[in-house]
Amino acid sequence: MKVGDVMTREVRAVKEETPLKEVARLLAENGISGLPVTDVQGRVVGVVSEADIVGKEAGARHERSLLGRLLAGGESPKLDARTAGEAMTSPAITITADREVAEAARTMTERSVNRLPVVDENGRLVGIVTRADLVRAFLRADAEIESELREDVAARTLWIDPSRLEITVENGEVTLGGEVDTKADAELLEYFASRVPGVVSVRSTLRWQVDEPKLPQSSPRIPEPPGPER
Repeated sequence: MKVGDVMTREVRAVKEETPLKEVARLLAENGISGLPVTDVQGRVVGVVSEADIVGKEAGARHERSLLGRLLAGGESPKLDARTAGEAMTSPAITITADREVAEAARTMTERSVNRLPVVDENGRLVGIVTRADLVRAFLRADAEIESELREDVAARTLWIDPSRLEITVENGEVTLGGEVDTKADAELLEYFASRVPGVVSVRSTLRWQVDEPKLPQSSPRIPEPPGPER
């Protein structure tokens, strides 16, 4: 499943020159915690969040006293921010619609963010994917998961004939059976199955004919070795 399958396409965003008061109003009225910030070409240049506004408010209160200014260690550009562009976190952590949902989940976890602006090849905003979107993707029906395993993972990604496989899904728990050509095929199928949104666990009883893959080195499934240094 791709990010484009779960993202929200109608995205609220603000411009760099949008006043912070307007940003706060949009966050409060729409019940969201952050907004992408775009330039005049619609490219994502940052994200402004509740934390940026709360941090400014807390800092402003703290620096009203001489002691507060000394403890702050000098001026902070964000404390003087008046617009989204001045307060935003930049550069924004983004993703493209053709990336796997599992990659979006990993990025959110590793970077401790709750949302990822989705951009096209030119960096223009086309959608947004949130943790809530990923949770909804996890609630997929067993039949939908099985279909993705057969059609996308086995047939399109790994070039394995789905008719040779026995795949069952019950409450997100996947059992893989049948026969594949190589041990590598069996390991890849189990690995990719575990990354499908909605899969809770994978149990494999796959059989294979040989222990090593038969694919030539030029196959797109096997990376080319590095050439000699010159």
